[in-house]
Amino acid sequence: MDEEIFELTADSVIVEITDKATGKVYRRELPIDYFENANFLRLSGENLDGSLSQLVFYTPRGIQRVKDITGKGPDEDPCGSHKKA
Repeated sequence: MDEEIFELTADSVIVEITDKATGKVYRRELPIDYFENANFLRLSGENLDGSLSQLVFYTPRGIQRVKDITGKGPDEDPCGSHKKA
């Protein structure tokens, strides 16, 4: 049975990098909360003073939705079901 997934969450992330100088691959597990849905990806953790810090990356769909709810998007009906009188 195929299950639809609407969001992804995790209490930690693994970062993998390849060092430019040596070509060696390094992996680190970091205590960063991860949340992703169709609109954005959010990384949350503590900064140096222990307060919450977040990075948010919007998907193209998420950017369009932010524009729509703030009134800056195009004046169009994305689903085609709203006819002008």
